[in-house]
Amino acid sequence: MLRIRLTRMGAKKKPFYRVVVMEQRQTRDGSFVEILGHYNPKTNPPLVELNMDRVHHWLACGAQPSDTVNSLLKKAAPPAPAAAS
Repeated sequence: MLRIRLTRMGAKKKPFYRVVVMEQRQTRDGSFVEILGHYNPKTNPPLVELNMDRVHHWLACGAQPSDTVNSLLKKAAPPAPAAAS
């Protein structure tokens, strides 16, 4: 099963993460299918950049986001438009 999850990059004590599509059984830094964006928790505020078109494509194809990626998707999603009255 395909999962959307994080792979760790960067130097010791200075991590940043790629958001990637990979097989569920791969190791954390194993081979991946596609890079969807990146996440840097060390900046203030934390930086999340995602290609939402490709994220929606992979979700439609059946890829399951990890718990951490699911929370990042909620933060990165644009706010819902206000209802016109």
